[in-house]
Parts: sequence; structure tokens; C-alpha cells
Amino acid sequence: MSGAETVVVAAQRPAALIVLRDYATLTKPKVQSLLLLTTITTMYVAGDPSIGLVLLTCLGGALSAGGAGAINHAVDRDIDRTMARTATRPVASGRISPGAAIAFGVSLGLASFILLSLTVNPLAASLSLAGLLGYVGVYTLWLKRRTPQNIVIGGAAGAVPPLVAWAATTGELSGTAFYLFAIVFFWTPPHFWALSLLMKDEYAKAGVPMLPVVRGEDETRRQILLYTVLLYAVTQLPFCAGAFGVEYLVVSMSLGAAFIYCSVRLLRSGDRRWALRTYLFSLAYLALLFLAMPLDRVV
Repeated sequence: MSGAETVVVAAQRPAALIVLRDYATLTKPKVQSLLLLTTITTMYVAGDPSIGLVLLTCLGGALSAGGAGAINHAVDRDIDRTMARTATRPVASGRISPGAAIAFGVSLGLASFILLSLTVNPLAASLSLAGLLGYVGVYTLWLKRRTPQNIVIGGAAGAVPPLVAWAATTGELSGTAFYLFAIVFFWTPPHFWALSLLMKDEYAKAGVPMLPVVRGEDETRRQILLYTVLLYAVTQLPFCAGAFGVEYLVVSMSLGAAFIYCSVRLLRSGDRRWALRTYLFSLAYLALLFLAMPLDRVV
């Protein structure tokens, strides 16, 4: 290979890595990490799955969530361009075309459905596909630009992973599976609204009717507290139904009390620092709560 050819190859490698990184970004890997955690922990609550089954279910879930994320990047590119946090995203910045992102997302969604159907079971595949369609069709295309309740209704799509996990492990759904779905469902509004308080001005600039923009920050803080209290009540249902024991009860009550404390401080102070603390704690809250579930079963 000549010197000139060596230079060309060396220049092509970074370009190829950038493209790969951009396509990986379309799948929203940071968001997926928490979804996959709820999947894995739920599977070990539902039964004793093999490592192979867990890996296949996680791969199918990651493909489905990644496909939804890629399509979301394409649909929301106009919004992303107006917000500093998202302006450099691959589609918003023009590095990847909307058509390519949608094709990539659809391909991932189809791959997920086929993989889960053939290697796990049709119920898990159908539930995963429903989550993708719900996120894209209900939240992104229908609700996000129309109502401040977008994240409440659309949040059901993000609560699907526990259902997929339960179906993958047992081949069916039970009451406990729906309790876990409800936990993620009621967790989503206070989690996302805490972030939206920090992003209020950018959402207003983009014309997205998030709750702080439409109803104001005071009402958003009240709603965060309301949903945190509701979440606390919902997390006790699995214990009341006999699905978990005292170990889970202690953890859920402790985490719930801490979440309510953050929400009360946020309501009283109106401080952006407490909005950030509440948002960050909500991430740790869900992870620790779902980790407590299989540990409770072991104990």
C-alpha cells in the first residue's frame, strides 16, 4: 500500500467511527440502560430464566427501544434543533437524514419482533412491538405536541419492559406483572416533570406544551408531589398481594419516603437545584426498587 493510500484509509476510519457512533446515538443507549435493568430484574422475579433467555430478551428489547428512539430522532428533528441539549443530535444536525433514521428504526423494530418471536415467544414479541408503536404513534406523533399530559399517557410505552420480561419468562402475564407496569407508569411523570422544570425555557422556545410551560412551575411541582404519593401507594400493592415480602416492603417504603421528601422540598423551595436532585434521585429510585425485587425473592 502506497503512502497516499495509507493516508486515505486512516482518514476513512475516523469517519466510519463517527457514523457508527451517530447510529448508536439514535438508539438512545442511556435511556435504554434503565429499561434493560427493569427487564432483567423482572425476569428473575417471574422465575428462574436461563442466561440465554435473559440475553435474547434484552437484545430484543434493546432493538425495539432503539428503533423507537431512532424514529423519534427523525420526527422530532425540528424540536431538537431549537434546544441546546439536543441540537447536536445526528438527525437534527444533518449528519443523518430523516429517511435513513426512520429506515434504521423500522429495521430495528422488525428485527426485534422476529428475534423475540423465534427465540422467546410471540407474546413477548407482541408486547415489545406495542411499546415501540406506543412510543412513536401515541407519544411522539400524537400527544407530545398537543397536550401537557403527553408524558402521563405516553408514559405507558416506557412501562412495557416489565410486561415483556414477565411474558418472556413465563409465557403469560399475571397480576404481579401489571403491578410492576404500574410502578414504572406512575414513576414516569414525576421523573420527567422534574427534568422539564430544568428545561422549561427550551421547551417553550420549541413550542412543546410540557406541563411547566402550559400550567406553570408551581402547578408542575404540585403534580410531582401528587404523583410521587400515588407512586408510593402503588409500590405497596405487590406486598399487599403477597408477591413480595418484608424485605421489599422496607426498601419500597424507605425509597418512597425519600422520593416524597425530595418532592416536598422541591414544592416548598421552588429551587432549580431541588428539581435536579429530584430528577437524579428518581433514576436511582427506580433502579434500587427493581433491584430489591429479586433480592427479596432470594431472601
